[in-house]
Amino acid sequence: MSEPVKSPALSSEARQEARAPQGGATLDVEAVRRDFPALALAPYGKPLVYLDSAASAQKPEVVIETEARCYREFYANVHRGVHYLSAKATVAYEDARRKTARFIGARNPNEIIFVRGTTEGINLVASSYGRRHVGAGDEVLITTMEHHSNIVPWQLLCEEKGATLKVAPINDRGEVELDELEKLMGQRTRLFATVHVSNALGTINPVREMIALAHARGIPVLLDGAQAVPHMPVDVAELDCEFYVFSGHKAFGPSGIGALYGKLELLQEMPPYQGGGEMIRTVSFEKTEYADPPARFEAGTPNIAGAIALGTTVDYLEAIGMDAVWAHEENLLGYGTALLENQPGLRLIGTAREKVGVLSFVMDGVHPHDIGTILDREGIAVRTGHHCAQPVMDRFGVPATVRASLALYNIREELDQLAAALAKVRELFA
Repeated sequence: MSEPVKSPALSSEARQEARAPQGGATLDVEAVRRDFPALALAPYGKPLVYLDSAASAQKPEVVIETEARCYREFYANVHRGVHYLSAKATVAYEDARRKTARFIGARNPNEIIFVRGTTEGINLVASSYGRRHVGAGDEVLITTMEHHSNIVPWQLLCEEKGATLKVAPINDRGEVELDELEKLMGQRTRLFATVHVSNALGTINPVREMIALAHARGIPVLLDGAQAVPHMPVDVAELDCEFYVFSGHKAFGPSGIGALYGKLELLQEMPPYQGGGEMIRTVSFEKTEYADPPARFEAGTPNIAGAIALGTTVDYLEAIGMDAVWAHEENLLGYGTALLENQPGLRLIGTAREKVGVLSFVMDGVHPHDIGTILDREGIAVRTGHHCAQPVMDRFGVPATVRASLALYNIREELDQLAAALAKVRELFA
């Protein structure tokens, strides 16, 4: 997995130089844009500028067509039938599992559990691993920058078990204070759960160092990779985390599908998350024996077409190359940062030295929702609000931010349009 480009200075000039594409990785962005039919839309008669990929990314035609073709040509329930359609669907479904494992560096496809998305994956770990390993007086450790999906499940677990939720602070740039994090890792810490990349700030956490700190104390680690997988190479075996989870819809795949990676030895000793069909070996009224992972954690009929289309998404991203995606987005981020830094009355929220393409900001005298509404009429889609990260907003003393989030299909001209639209916002509220 390639390391983020180091950028010790925060000046726009330094960021621009540091974020130049590295290693010759290139991306034909115009060809990529033609793959995404939504980018041809023109809301209010203006070409769509889609800067909301951190909430949910657009889908390439090949992914849309894969899901449609599954329903048209070979849909049937997987694993259970002996007929042609079931066999074909099962092969495609399990092939998607193998592709997903390869894409994030899992050594064994059985370490990949298909879930609805990041939220369900974290809840699965909290409900299964957490209930078995967390007891009264124990602690679960997270950070201030977590998405609600990596806060609430641990709160529920701690309330049920009489455990304590500990929270590591972040600094004014939006970076975890590692010294304080280390101090919070104690003898009663049973799990450390953190984002790989912050959805509200764009911060890339130094997860290798964090994992090393935790493992030195025997603490297992869960990484929320929802905002990392779409933007950079990920290798869970190299990271050596115990759990890693991401959502398909943020990575240009379907909604309602995602993946939880877990080290196989942990999955094998974890109890089921849900009971029902497919997750059993035998059932009687006296006793039920559970299937091995991954089936143990995939009760009921899964999102068959979604999983198969996720496999196609992996094919698409691998064909482009995640190093090329990373270099393209880093270049865009440097350009966009320089543009916004020069906007009068605008304050960037989240200026970490290591970031993905998330530009969160506030403007003097204008509510973020008003900014978002005006930008929408210019054809520019951004996200406004607390981004399911209210503790982050509290940390920076703002009720909400405007978030422009970048993806592999964005171009500099779209950032120019954003800057021009923000100038109109200032004129309206002058």
